[in-house]
Amino acid sequence: MKQTFLGIDVGTSSMKIVLIDEDKNVLARISEDYEIRLSDKGWREIDPESWYECMEHGLNRILKSHDRSSVAGIGITGQMHTLVVMGEDGKPVRPAMMWNDTRTQDLIPALKERIKHFPEGEYLSRIISTGSPAANLYWLALHEPENFKRIHKFLIGPDYLVYRLTGVYGTDYCEASTSCLYELEGRRWSEEMRKLIGLSKEAYPNVRGAAVAAGNLTEETARRFSLNRGTQVLVGTGDNPATAVSTGCLGRGYPVISLGTSGVLMMPVEKPQDQDCGKVILFSFDDTEYSYLVQGAVQSNGNAFAWAVRMLCGGEDFSRVDSLVDTVRARENEILFYPHLMGEKTLYADPTLRGAFIGLGGETKRGELLYAVMEGLCFAFRELAEKMKLPLKRFGSVKVVGGGARSGMWMQTMANVLNIRVEKMDGMIGSAFGIALLAAWRCGNGDPADAAGIAEKTVKVDQVFEPQEEMAAVCREKYRKYLRIHRALKYIDTGRA
Repeated sequence: MKQTFLGIDVGTSSMKIVLIDEDKNVLARISEDYEIRLSDKGWREIDPESWYECMEHGLNRILKSHDRSSVAGIGITGQMHTLVVMGEDGKPVRPAMMWNDTRTQDLIPALKERIKHFPEGEYLSRIISTGSPAANLYWLALHEPENFKRIHKFLIGPDYLVYRLTGVYGTDYCEASTSCLYELEGRRWSEEMRKLIGLSKEAYPNVRGAAVAAGNLTEETARRFSLNRGTQVLVGTGDNPATAVSTGCLGRGYPVISLGTSGVLMMPVEKPQDQDCGKVILFSFDDTEYSYLVQGAVQSNGNAFAWAVRMLCGGEDFSRVDSLVDTVRARENEILFYPHLMGEKTLYADPTLRGAFIGLGGETKRGELLYAVMEGLCFAFRELAEKMKLPLKRFGSVKVVGGGARSGMWMQTMANVLNIRVEKMDGMIGSAFGIALLAAWRCGNGDPADAAGIAEKTVKVDQVFEPQEEMAAVCREKYRKYLRIHRALKYIDTGRA
């Protein structure tokens, strides 16, 4: 009987679960939705137990027609930065504070100044932003001191489900290194940040490699899910490294764009100190070898596209969008869309930044607005690549994954704007698949010395989009105008460019 492996991805608004066999074949995949709590104060929260309930329902669905006794390993990945604080009773002290929560925006400028002189403080002060675990812990200490005092251990996103399955607190190098609580060079939690926030050393989770086993299922969870007690659960990692594994980006070293709720551009680098834009992820499979992955985000990506479709089409039927765009009119379209509807972290570190349409006329049609939205998002990725100093041209292509990749118009526009070949990857590729591959590798299905080969024979290009010479020239000229929008908006808002 072949072994099987589960990959679980805790997303912003849904959970994806994949079941694969030891030959890396996808046997089943499902999605489960949940809702986060929103407030007009910028709060974004969720009860972590909602994830567990969602996982339980999802596992019962996906394993209904598969032999549960064959499950040998479970990998869990998901949204990075989301903060979960645990009490001594092993239960969350309060709802999780999401990665896109902006309640700390007024605290960030002062925090940046305070941490500049810490070890690696220049880097930490640059990357700390709303939604960072460090910022949210600081906010808790100021505004919810009673809850802060109750913190026995903090976890980040998917770490919570690893704890619920195994009873073990922990996190991986990715989650630690992007928390603004960790020193990359020394590979340790920052003592200065700990003292600034006021946490005890005991509140910090142990940091281990993503493919290391956190532990086996507890008796209770094994019984509850009718799985073997010896089933291994990985430490796991954030969704971006898991996607990087599944695409071959982490193993083979090429750039990948992920078009999810937020859009992410990532690529391995050898010298993270050369990066003055974007976050550096420290990653390890096994606690013995370490690598770096640099990532930058377009914070309003899938949510900006969904907003446009909802407003312009009266619903969220994304399948109709491409058919509404007139390619001839697109070539003549002078409308510009600035996509930063919810602030911007990587490019401008400005949570107050908002979007705009520019160039509207009485004759403007719906399809032109939809095209402008796609084009504006592609411009944001071009600006991101330039400021992160990622040499996309050197690779000759960029691979694209995520829900947005289903739009052929979006992919062709990306090729035109970046003026580079865009390779849309097979639909099975993604973070849930990547973490399932890690679970299979951990359990002996693959060369233990060849972490780069984990995704071998699974990386498949579904469709290729070459830049169209005429449209690439049009996009190049419009991009020059696009780059002026930020200064214009700041001038309108403050009177200063």
